[in-house]
Amino acid sequence: MDLKAQITEDMKAAMRARETQRLAAIRLVLAAIKQKEVDERKDLTDQDVVSVIEKMIKQRRESISQYEKAARADLADVEKFELAVLQGYMPQALSESDVEAAVAAALTESGAQGVRDMGKVMGVLKSKLAGRADMSVVSAMVKARLSG
Repeated sequence: MDLKAQITEDMKAAMRARETQRLAAIRLVLAAIKQKEVDERKDLTDQDVVSVIEKMIKQRRESISQYEKAARADLADVEKFELAVLQGYMPQALSESDVEAAVAAALTESGAQGVRDMGKVMGVLKSKLAGRADMSVVSAMVKARLSG
């Protein structure tokens, strides 16, 4: 079963179980997927769906930090719940050692010499690690390796 179908099934299950908060979060995911399909006039692959979910996860993390700065724990809790639901649809995350190995392989593959070649390295890594690693952490690793 593809990811979009799995999300739809989870929505139906949440409706049957009367889990209103979970249902709302899943409906947000499906709405974002549908919007992307309409914008691009095509059915999304699992990889495309993962990228939509990644974007939503990033938005939730930013919202949580803003709400916590504003001392709005109630709103932060809602975002944290949505974040947990979203993360349930992401592929299995890679371990730190796997990410480091991928970074090392990308550095040799791209022939990067310094920090100015970071774009080349990240381009190689983006396709390999999308949805399986936090790209901001990967970016920091690449930068450390290229500057050191």
